Amino acid sequence: MILLTLGVILWAAAHFLKRVAPDARAQMGNTGKALIAVALVASLLMMIFGYRAAEFIPLWTPPSWTVHLNNVLMLIAVFVYGMSATTGRLRGKMRHPQLTAVKIWAVAHLLVNGDVASIILFGGMLAWAVGSVILINRAGPWVRPAPGAAKKDILLVVITLVLFGVMTAIHAWLGVSPFPG
Repeated sequence: MILLTLGVILWAAAHFLKRVAPDARAQMGNTGKALIAVALVASLLMMIFGYRAAEFIPLWTPPSWTVHLNNVLMLIAVFVYGMSATTGRLRGKMRHPQLTAVKIWAVAHLLVNGDVASIILFGGMLAWAVGSVILINRAGPWVRPAPGAAKKDILLVVITLVLFGVMTAIHAWLGVSPFPG
């Protein structure tokens, strides 16, 4: 669990540096960007391997119906995340679509996992996303982008469904069935 915890901390620290110490981050230049990128890749690997290796210490047993709620929330999370890249009518409807998607993802996974490692991973990522939104909002006002063509939103729906299918296939491949029988 130490590797997992350190991974979550490193992820948050690498992201928060730009918001908490912008001058120090700017002075680092391109070398700083590279160091942040390495830290983020390292933190992801630490979280993945730390979570997979963590001892399963149950705190509660989630009800079986939460699996279905998780799946609906994950579909929504993928869609909301995609809103950050769309150039359709939905563009600009939400200030922080990626961070909102992380929050939905984290809550969805906390609903179906009642163990300590899951609380560290998903709870830690939820706390990071909430903290990021607070820091970004304090930094200044948001200029809402102009909406684009509605057909781009239809493409977003199609991409969401395809990505959701890929994600569930990867989970099944890893031995975690998102659709229990």
